[in-house]
Amino acid sequence: MRVIVWLVEGTWPACVDAVRTHAPESAEVVLLHVSGPDVPGVAHGAFAGLLGRGHPERDPGDLLEELGGTSAAELLAAAAGRLGRPAVCEERAGRVEREVVAAAEGADLLVLARDGDRSRLGPRSLGPAVRFAVDHAPCPVLLVWPEPAPGLATIPPPPPHHP
Repeated sequence: MRVIVWLVEGTWPACVDAVRTHAPESAEVVLLHVSGPDVPGVAHGAFAGLLGRGHPERDPGDLLEELGGTSAAELLAAAAGRLGRPAVCEERAGRVEREVVAAAEGADLLVLARDGDRSRLGPRSLGPAVRFAVDHAPCPVLLVWPEPAPGLATIPPPPPHHP
């Protein structure tokens, strides 16, 4: 069994704990972190357009990419430590939701956490990236709450009836 665990800052401990609880010890576990192009890309563009003509060595986007890589490595190391068993650590970069779906190709399970409004039950507890991964994953998905789930009383009311 191959299990992909999508690690995101703030919610990754719940995903790792879910693997410890639900995946057999014999499972191959892949801890996955995906860095999106957004922040470094904006910095590169701003620098090139406004500040950087003739001084590429001062591009702040390069520093942001380096810091992001360091942060991802630290997160993967922390997750591996929490998991407490052998795991493969994988870093990817690109459109986050598409990279997660691509990483799940050939997997037996994708584990991920809710990333939307977690104060109540309902569809808004999934943000766009998680919704995309849930809708397009080529394998079964285990969707976890990063904290205890809200009570049933938080379910949104049904839409009004139209004749």
